[in-house]
Parts: sequence; structure tokens; C-alpha cells
Amino acid sequence: MCGITGVLAFNEIGRFSMINLQNATDALTQRGPDWGDTFISFWAGLGHRRLSVIDTSEAGNQPISDHTGRYTIVFNGEIYNYQKLRQQLAEKGVSFRTHSDTEVLLYAYITWGTYALELLHGFFAFAIYDKEENSLFLARDRYGVKPLLYYLDEDRFLFASEMKSIIQYGIEKKINLIALRHYLHLNYIPAPHTIFENIYKLLPAHYAKILNGQIQTECYYQIPKHYAEHPSQLSYEEQQNRLKELLVASIRKRLVADVPVGAFLSGGIDSSVAVALASQEVENLQTFSIGYYDNKFFDETHYAEIVAKHFQTKHTTFKLSNKDLLDNLESMLNYLDEPFADSSALPVFILSKFVKKFVKVAISGDGADEMWGGYNKHFAEYQIRKGGILAHWVKILLPLWKNLPQSRNNFWSNKFRQLARFAEGANLSPQERYWLWAGFCKNNEVEQLLHPHLRSQAQTEYQKDKGQILQHLQKKDMEGLNEVFYTDMQLVLPNDMLVKVDLMSMANGLEVREPFLDHELVNFVFSLPVSSKVGKDIRKKLLQDTFREILPAEIYKRPKHGFEVPLLDWLRTDLRSLIENELLQDRFVEEQGIFDIEEVKKLKNKLFSKNPQDSHARIWGLLVFQHWWKRFC
Repeated sequence: MCGITGVLAFNEIGRFSMINLQNATDALTQRGPDWGDTFISFWAGLGHRRLSVIDTSEAGNQPISDHTGRYTIVFNGEIYNYQKLRQQLAEKGVSFRTHSDTEVLLYAYITWGTYALELLHGFFAFAIYDKEENSLFLARDRYGVKPLLYYLDEDRFLFASEMKSIIQYGIEKKINLIALRHYLHLNYIPAPHTIFENIYKLLPAHYAKILNGQIQTECYYQIPKHYAEHPSQLSYEEQQNRLKELLVASIRKRLVADVPVGAFLSGGIDSSVAVALASQEVENLQTFSIGYYDNKFFDETHYAEIVAKHFQTKHTTFKLSNKDLLDNLESMLNYLDEPFADSSALPVFILSKFVKKFVKVAISGDGADEMWGGYNKHFAEYQIRKGGILAHWVKILLPLWKNLPQSRNNFWSNKFRQLARFAEGANLSPQERYWLWAGFCKNNEVEQLLHPHLRSQAQTEYQKDKGQILQHLQKKDMEGLNEVFYTDMQLVLPNDMLVKVDLMSMANGLEVREPFLDHELVNFVFSLPVSSKVGKDIRKKLLQDTFREILPAEIYKRPKHGFEVPLLDWLRTDLRSLIENELLQDRFVEEQGIFDIEEVKKLKNKLFSKNPQDSHARIWGLLVFQHWWKRFC
């Protein structure tokens, strides 16, 4: 697990970027605190910062070249089946100088070319320079666990794990209005966009080759839509057996390391299943959870402690006060090099900071909700497609829900908020309903929030981009729910959930592994019918039923809760000055010229009203953007 960067020059002007290579590498030090080095050829330079996990000796330091000196690699990630690939390569006559997965990956590419990507089990972003051909090859893992950004102009090609590294090369920083619109709706920016024009994210499951000043990208993997074309013929019992077999194998792969491995434990189904299986492989498995002293509504540590006791793990609970959140806020925001406003990033940042004191690698339950139908929006979608008297009356009573107090701050106001969103979405097409529930804005609120002189710019491109994101949502029947899960795997998972975990863990030099994102497991899950995932009174049905006998009964009775922070209370109290006197102060917003001052005022008034709805999430998005804008623009 590391940070990578590099430059491929096309002419003498491009070669001047080499002088920035060391600074670009140093910008990634938090991702790789154990070692740093660079490789420089006439036309190319590669930089690497290392977090040592496999082959922690000096021999595993990067960049690494093959024995001829023709190929050089920088690699971020882990290849879990590297020992099997190493043996296959050795049988072909390859001799190795290290015990690292990096060298195996390099020779896999040299030997098999792009086909090597199909053989990899793991998560990765890497670049290989071919000195003889003067080309660069880049690739990113199937689901986008590891980030990879790039920039191309007539003089040079640049790449890096993070934006903070790319900007060290002196690129022009112009805000991408398509990305800004996405951000204002979603609170994150989906690939391939970044907040700056001409800087892009390589899409998950894609590779790119840069040769003669041109870039060619290709997709090497897609989640198979077997649920539509070749649905599983396994009985429910056979599905359970297969799921258990695949998850056990995935956990075993993700425990391979030359350093201690622990686990995040929220007490939800996903992390509990991961801990249950990992505890069978690791004696005295270390587990970690985080909660809140000051707000019991958001505290879930009780359930985590039940699971930890049940599986006899060595458990540590971190309880946070509002002061702890505030004390870590600036450090977290300062690590963001493009706007990212998932507020749960803060507790993940703090949890990673604490966990790093005990272990260097942690497994998590990320990825399960998206493909199994674990979110509230999935259950709401199920209810709408099923129909019935309950859904009918919730839809009819929309005027009532709108007039009741709505927020995420307590049980009843959150329930009224959910009922209102359900009723609003029920009257929309599957595509528009998905878009409403994926974000925090309604109808034309994104355009209204932009300054009038920006509203006509890039609007057509944004709508086209939105259409591409929603293109897989076609069916209105129950099996169309699998299209919702598929879209979440393309949008929410790689651009929100995995970005959050990668940024916040790597900011603290911690590697996080996701056993639910083993591609063999994902392929299996997407062969299953909706009836195996969501039912009348259950979500993640097959997952829950498969492990019901070994998990504590208490966690089956708990309500679904995200990894949230008490954001509304916080914005109304501790951060109120930041809203009124600093980042959203009227004069600052007017002089900035990005947002409509009157719309910002309306949002602030909504936040402090008796019916704040989701205004706190939108205000938080604006605060994060403003903090970022002051630092970078």
C-alpha cells in the first residue's frame, strides 16, 4: 500500500517536469511513511512512497526494474495471489530478486501483457515504464479501491495517487463545472471527473497506454449481469454454501501480510461476518470500533462489543466527544485535495488514526451494502416496486410528511425525513428516483445554488453525464432492483465509500482491505435473483441467513445505521461561527462568485429552522468546498 506518481515527457519542454518529481513524491508521504525513492530516465520519471506490508525488507522498496532494465514499475496495492503467480512465472524461467508482490506484478505484465490483469486477485493502481518503447502502462483494480489520477497535454503525461501530487508539477487549476454540479448534488465527484479541468481519474477496471503523446484506455473487466442473462440455478441452500465458501476464501487472502492485521467492527452484519470468519483464522484477532460520548443516537459500540465478546477478539472501543471531532476536523479537511463531503469521513479518519497504533492492516465490511441491497434506499425501492396499501398511503400523505420536522438528528425526525423522500421518489421514474435518493438536491436546486453567470455553462454536458450514470436503470419490475445495485457499484462504491476509506486510512498510514470485494464473490452475487437479496422484512437476505447460526442474535434486531456523525447539532453549535463569520460569510460568498448568495442564505436559514431536512448535508458540502477553495484556488 503506497503512493505513486510520475511523468512521461514528449519533448524538451515536458522534460522540465522532472524537476518537480521529488516534490510530487514527497506530497504522498502520508500514504507511504516507510520509504521513498524515484527513478529517472531521459524521458520518464517515477516516484514512490512505501507503506511496507509484504516483504518489508529493503529489497521490496520501489521503483523496481526488471533484470534487463527495460521495464520499471511503481505499484500501490496488494496482489493476494502473488505466490501462485510467482510459481507460474518461475516455471517459465523467471528468476526473482525479492519476495515482494511488486516484482511478481512486473514480470506478470512482461510475460502476459494486459492478460495479466485478469489473473490478479487484489486491489491495485500501478504504472510500468517501457524504456525501449518509451511508453507508459497504467492500470486500476476492478472496483476502484485504489485511486489513480492523470493529466495530459502536448508536452507531458502526469499521473499520481492523489491530486496533491499532480499539482506539484505546476498544472493550470481551472474548476470543472461538470464536476462541481455533481459535487453539489452528491457531495462527491464521480470518475472520470476531478474538480479541475484536464485532470481525470482512470476508471475502475481500466488500463491506459501512453505512447507517442497519445493515450488509449480500455476496460478489462465488467461486473457480469448474470442476474439478467444467466441467473443462478442454485437452490437457496446451495447459494448459502457457495457464499460461505467464497467469503472464507476471500478472508484468507486478505489476511496475508508480513505485519499485524486487525479488523474494523461496527456491530453491523457486514463487519460482524468478516470478524466471525477472520477470528477463525487469526488467534486473538484485534478488532476496533468507534462511538460517541455526547450523542447516543449515533453510538453503535454496544453491538460491536457484543460481537467481539462472542468471537473472543481482542477488542478496543474508542469513544469520541464533540471536542475530539473538532480537534481532528482541520487535519481531516487539510488532507482532502478535492472537495469530498461524506461527513462519515471524519470518524473514519479518527478511527484509522487510533487503529494505526495497534496494527498496520485492517479488514472492513465495505462493499456489501451496494451489491446486497443493504441501504434504506434499497428497501424503499423494493417497497415501491412491490406496491401495496402501505406504499400507496405513504405516497398520498406526502403533504403531511413535508410539514412534519425532518432531520437526521433523532429517530422520529429521521423517520419523517425518510417518509417524505420515499413519497417524493415514488412518483418518479426509476432513473430520476435513483438520482433523487443518491443525492441531497431536488429538481433544479443545483442550478439555483450556482452563481447566475455559471448556470448556463456546462449544463448540457452535465445532463449527458448524468444520463450515462443512470443508463443501466431500465426495468420497473422487481428484478430491476439488481440494476439499482449494479449502478451503486458503478457510482456510490468507487466514488464515495472507497474514496472515503482510502483517503482517511492512507492519511494515517493504514491499509484497509475489503473481503466483500473479491471479484469471484462479486460475480457470484450478481448471478443471484433479487429474492435472494431483499425480502418483505429483510435486507441482505442470503448474507444474513447464511451466518445466522454463528452471529449473536442481538445484531439481527438492531436498526440499520450508517457510520454517521451528529452533524446537525454540530453545525448549529460548534461550527456556527464557521458558517456565519468565515466560510459562508455573505461577503466572502459574493466576492468568490461561485454560488448564488441568496440561495446560500436560504440554506443557512433552513439549517437553523425547526424543519432542517437535509440542509445540514448541503451546508456541510459547501463548507468543505470553501475550505478546499481557500487552500487550492
